[in-house]
Amino acid sequence: MSARLPRSLIIGYAAIALFMTGDGFELTFLARYLVDLGYTPVDAALAFSVYGFVAAIAAWCSGVIAEMFGARRVMVIAGIAWLVLQVVLLSVGLNSGSLPLILMIYGLRAAAYPMFIYSFVVQIAQTVDRSRLATAMGWYWAAYSLGIGVLGTYLPSWLLPVLGEQLTLWLALPWVAAGVVLAAWSAYRYRGTAQERPTGMNSSQKLREMARGATILVENRQILVLAIVRVICNLTLFGFPVIMPLYLSTNSYDGVAVLEVTQWMQLWGLMFAVTIVTNVLWGRIGDRFGWMRQMRWYGCVGCAVATLAFYYLPQWTGPNMLALGGAAVLLAVAVSAFVPMGAVFPALAPEHTGAAVSAHNLAAGVSTFLGPAIAMVLLPIAGIGGVCWAYAVLYLIGAGLTYFVRPDQPGITTKTKTHSTELAATAA
Repeated sequence: MSARLPRSLIIGYAAIALFMTGDGFELTFLARYLVDLGYTPVDAALAFSVYGFVAAIAAWCSGVIAEMFGARRVMVIAGIAWLVLQVVLLSVGLNSGSLPLILMIYGLRAAAYPMFIYSFVVQIAQTVDRSRLATAMGWYWAAYSLGIGVLGTYLPSWLLPVLGEQLTLWLALPWVAAGVVLAAWSAYRYRGTAQERPTGMNSSQKLREMARGATILVENRQILVLAIVRVICNLTLFGFPVIMPLYLSTNSYDGVAVLEVTQWMQLWGLMFAVTIVTNVLWGRIGDRFGWMRQMRWYGCVGCAVATLAFYYLPQWTGPNMLALGGAAVLLAVAVSAFVPMGAVFPALAPEHTGAAVSAHNLAAGVSTFLGPAIAMVLLPIAGIGGVCWAYAVLYLIGAGLTYFVRPDQPGITTKTKTHSTELAATAA
């Protein structure tokens, strides 16, 4: 396995960027759109929570399924399922006036998203040397950010005033289709490679291996602790799209109504645009200076500060896009410091890479669910301010938990052990 990043991954990075562009079209305005259709803010939060719950289950399965059947093959099937269910959601669900029907269709579509993107994480773990794994994950998250946060946010912000919500959502389809085509081409080009061959397991072995994606949380205490940190690290990424359009553009639940929805979308796009650069930088920095130290101080503590800045700055500065842009940049720098997370899970269980990645994906999916769920529960009780403070406190708890995770990191822990051995020999 080469220490350099395989060229074959470039196609996958492009597929992720295109897929997440289409998948991200709805993220910043769907909650507000559902409210405009007559549903309550709590109903909108419920829709995102159902989406996140299903995504969590699919994310848990994705690592082992990709390992058993081939990552690229799973990406193609998941992408096609997303396209079909998006058509059903737009042509039937949103026009039905039925919240249960919307929840069912949107929930089913939620399974396709993690299967597509996290199967590629397995591909990375299978092909990249561990000493370069955080760097490879940095490029992965850069592609993810380019899609969901930049193209997937700025394009709708420009299209929405002209085309309206429904037609803007329809235009997500060609972007996802392009990502699926790239994944299909990659699956054809690299068919027969070691990473794309099925494992040859029988049915009972497949079930045991899939179950290990959850049981490993019990068997390996460090993976359990890290999974909790992984849940915490993306709370704002999935919670803010639910609460911030209401906070910044309406008076609901202590909202300040200082911006238009499209201005909020541009702020969120700025945040993700910055992460394209910081994801790559943090990947390199983590490989060189230490994964856990970076995630503790710059990730957890930084996100706590940025979360509260997003809440208080609009109250202090009003419709000041420069100040709010600063909060968006701060959140981008902080949240991208978690890039090494995808490297730490396999490092804690190198003999069960698929299960470790599944545990990572399960935690990521729970974050997709928990961010909106916290909003759904706390909005009627504590308002948007209470939701933001809940996120901030959880980030600080995550910082404390990182002290209990000590992965074997090539070039970092090896140097520490060697240095300690040399000191002991000198003292003797």
